[in-house]
Amino acid sequence: MAAPPLTLYVHFPWCVAKCPYCDFNSHALQDELPAERYLAALLEDLRGWPAEYRRRPLQSVFLGGGTPSLFPAALLERLLNGIADACALADEVEITLEANPGTVEHDAFAGYRAAGINRLSLGVQSFADAQLRALGRIHSSADAVRAFEAARAAGLDNINVDLMYALPDQTRAGAEADIYRAIELQPEHVSHYHLTLEPNTVFYARPPVLPAADVAWDMQTACADRLAAAGYEHYEVSAWARPGRSCGHNRNYWSYGDYLAIGAGAHAKVTAADGTVLRAVRAAHPRAFERQLATDGGARLLPVPPAERPFEFMLNALRLRQGASVVDYRARTGLDLQALEPGLAAAVAAGLLEPVDSGVLRATARGWRFLDDLQALFLPAVADQARGSARGP
Repeated sequence: MAAPPLTLYVHFPWCVAKCPYCDFNSHALQDELPAERYLAALLEDLRGWPAEYRRRPLQSVFLGGGTPSLFPAALLERLLNGIADACALADEVEITLEANPGTVEHDAFAGYRAAGINRLSLGVQSFADAQLRALGRIHSSADAVRAFEAARAAGLDNINVDLMYALPDQTRAGAEADIYRAIELQPEHVSHYHLTLEPNTVFYARPPVLPAADVAWDMQTACADRLAAAGYEHYEVSAWARPGRSCGHNRNYWSYGDYLAIGAGAHAKVTAADGTVLRAVRAAHPRAFERQLATDGGARLLPVPPAERPFEFMLNALRLRQGASVVDYRARTGLDLQALEPGLAAAVAAGLLEPVDSGVLRATARGWRFLDDLQALFLPAVADQARGSARGP
């Protein structure tokens, strides 16, 4: 059986300030950015991966964070050269840089493109200054537009715009205005996320007043209509793209492909030659990550128990409009459908999943709307309970 596609995620853990809604592994920059030291640590981390994985061609490289655009283009060029030296690269490798409008010198985009970046993900979040202030963002709407236009002028022809909706005091008209402004800029990709209150965030401890659930749903459907009318394909629950411009890196995640990962807090998943599914997790804090490197000297790979793989697969695959084939499920998990059967039966009966006799595991329109409920049916504990009910006392 052929190995799954392989990608690389590189984590940059610093931001200028920590946003009150953010639960990602990011740390407000207190002192001078330790750029050179962190670059050396990233490359050491990468070289610690066994050669059997580094020989497989990388389909994409994603520089995420945090705020990777805090790092100068010259350093990222050295990083990408180091990745090319240590790993095989696919011919048309997608290389994405996450950037925030408030942390990029606009004339640096040409440098990032020259370094090898061919896709930009711009963290706009909203084009309304009042909403940006409520979210703790350090840029303005005008900054976001200038950053986008500067990236275009630098020759970047594959740009994603990140937007959020159901924001504090936001109306449906305000959410739609953000979408209209994004469409005017004509990005190749739009990510459109519902603001959620995540544990260990300021917003979770001190919740702002957010739109009611029915208002948020109206926002979501109205914005979806606007994006579809503008020619964007809704290919993943929170992602829209022009034809041929979906994010290859994230599609690999959602398809339960393999991904190397380096940097503080980075999570990786790979499949060994014998079919064993393995994971590795790096220490979250940058200093702890560096200490871990000194101690371990490479990625520590731990097997994913078979009982956890069905849920992991469905958690990701059901986010895709096209779902995933049963053939891919068997190939990526090494399991047959028996492990999924209780959840499949309950999901089909509830109208959340299409019948599986088509050979595809795919959510219905109702299933996409209630995706959390659908995914939960495949949690190991829920599946075990369903099996016990099916067997009887």
